[in-house]
Amino acid sequence: MKQLKTLLLATALCIGTVSFTQAQSKVAHINTQDLITAMPEYKAAQTQLETLTKSYQAEIQNMATEFQNKVKQYEAEAPTKTDEENAKRGQEIQGMQDNIRQYQSQAQQDMQTKEMDLLKPITEKAKAAILKVSRAQGFNYVLDASQGVVILTDGKNLLDDVKKELGI
Repeated sequence: MKQLKTLLLATALCIGTVSFTQAQSKVAHINTQDLITAMPEYKAAQTQLETLTKSYQAEIQNMATEFQNKVKQYEAEAPTKTDEENAKRGQEIQGMQDNIRQYQSQAQQDMQTKEMDLLKPITEKAKAAILKVSRAQGFNYVLDASQGVVILTDGKNLLDDVKKELGI
């Protein structure tokens, strides 16, 4: 009987310790997308990207206009030219078309690279602020609500505290 009481007491202590340990885990959540879009650095990066996009679009438009003018010219002059000259012109037009496609592809790659280069320091700054605030407030886990991970949001939302840390 004494062994049974000791065993029950030990079991109760183990269960109590496990429950107490689990109760100590603090969970918070934050929408990192809202945080990043609220940062002034993000707005500046967006402005740079928009300027670069307009520049590429203008260049592509110029190339397309030049291409269309060349096609019209060649179509108008085609009856007066030899088959050999028309074949050369056709190859030239095809080359121009290929150059436009290649430029568009390169522009898209450049835009993606520029976006990554501009956003990386912003996301790192946001992450550092989230870590600082969450550690200062004693949170063990911080879930990102912008990724659709959070099912229940009864935990603390750190967005306002992190914005305050960043001076936003």
